[in-house]
Amino acid sequence: MNTILTSDRLVIFRNIDAERRLELLKEALTADGIVPYLGPGLLRLSSAEPTVPDTPEAVAAALNMQAPAPSKIRTNMWSVAQFIEQRRHRRTLQTWMAEIFAALAAPTMLHTWLATLPLSLIIDSWYDGTMRAALAQTGRTDVVEIQGVTRANEFGDIWTKTYDLSGRELEFGPAAKTVLYTPHGSVRPAANFLVSDSDYVEVLTEIDIQTPIPEVVKNRRTTRGLFFVGCRFNDQMLRTYARQIMKRSNGPQIAVIDAATLTKNERRFLAANAITLIDMPIGEAAALLTG
Repeated sequence: MNTILTSDRLVIFRNIDAERRLELLKEALTADGIVPYLGPGLLRLSSAEPTVPDTPEAVAAALNMQAPAPSKIRTNMWSVAQFIEQRRHRRTLQTWMAEIFAALAAPTMLHTWLATLPLSLIIDSWYDGTMRAALAQTGRTDVVEIQGVTRANEFGDIWTKTYDLSGRELEFGPAAKTVLYTPHGSVRPAANFLVSDSDYVEVLTEIDIQTPIPEVVKNRRTTRGLFFVGCRFNDQMLRTYARQIMKRSNGPQIAVIDAATLTKNERRFLAANAITLIDMPIGEAAALLTG
């Protein structure tokens, strides 16, 4: 069967139906009708090993190389980062994160293709800056990036900072054709990282009423759905952010994930949020979208 509705109400497209769904998705992307929501899994589209960590567990392992954390939290990125922040100082954590993500990750064919489209909003949920690099390579001047920032280094009610593609900090105006929103921060241009448990305490307190999410993101999602690619939802933090960014969006919610690898929590999350699953390796999906 090419399309199934599972007992937990998860709609899954496979085989020819998945390919047809991707054709419609390609049309929606080229018409600015849906918002790409990018995850670190895209770094695996290249034939080479990723130059930076591509999972929270890999970041945790890299941080453990700098300062070994207790075994019970060793694989949890957010907890390991909190351990370092408490014992070594926030500045040390920020420096180590910048070093871990210092290598340039070359844009994949999907990043490069998305950068050419007239998209109003792109969401990048990882720290590597690859989507930013793809946009910069086009020479476009109508793009701004809004990054989530830790409040540990700030005074006042500051949740984000805005930059142009040259790295200059801006007072954001509504005129940008494309907004690249990196809710967890990014290594470039200023090494902004939301990564420790304490980074998220205030954000998660406020995110249910949407305060940390920029107004332009709220406005531009109201007429569009979201397309999740390269994303996994096997941690509560990742699910919470995706759910809140998706809130009050208007349109189809679609994810490309190999269904055989889904955890129970991921299946529940997808079904509960009416996210249709295209059951396909992301490499195959990227080739169909960009071909």
